[in-house]
Amino acid sequence: GPLARLRITLFPTSPATETVPGFAHLLGDFLGLPAIFPAIGIGLVFIATALASRQIRSNPMIVFWGTVVGFAIVTGWVGTSLVASHGFAPLPVVSHTFSRPLGETMLYVMTSSGRSLSFGVGSVAGVVVGAFIGSLIKGHFRWEACEDPRELKRQITGAAMMGVGAVVALGCTVGQGLSAFSVLAFSAPVTMVAIFAGASIGLRQLISGFMPAE
Repeated sequence: GPLARLRITLFPTSPATETVPGFAHLLGDFLGLPAIFPAIGIGLVFIATALASRQIRSNPMIVFWGTVVGFAIVTGWVGTSLVASHGFAPLPVVSHTFSRPLGETMLYVMTSSGRSLSFGVGSVAGVVVGAFIGSLIKGHFRWEACEDPRELKRQITGAAMMGVGAVVALGCTVGQGLSAFSVLAFSAPVTMVAIFAGASIGLRQLISGFMPAE
């Protein structure tokens, strides 16, 4: 796309390696252990940190749905790995993300005869259908629209900024925050810090605005 040159400049491509760069591999090399052992240790620390919160422990539904989301990410990696290992065509091993797949889905809808289905397209379709069914079951489905031109301008500007950010960061809150974090990639915490910073600035602007101190 038009931002490809910027992305390549900021994140130059490198030859594929046998190992995925991540914290587990870094610690494994440092300690002289297989990457699986640091990965399990870091995962247990994350789980213990989450369960240390009384609010999370007191609400079993948070634990349940958090487990479901984690399982969905893991099955994405496992499923595409099995297809890549036993399929007839070379396919990338990926999990859920919604930056590039959204564009792929729109292109597939417009030119389905010239493109093939992919994991990303199926993931987007599954989320849309699942969200629609869930909203009907919960009775939360409703149509929404912008109230005035000012709101429309804010929505378009925010969507454009999120789209550009997702392309430059090579992932969104799902792609980097869940899928990349699940393999302890170096890019995940950097992207999440930027996402939280942007959300904090945006919320401050929406709630109080950036007015000069009197």
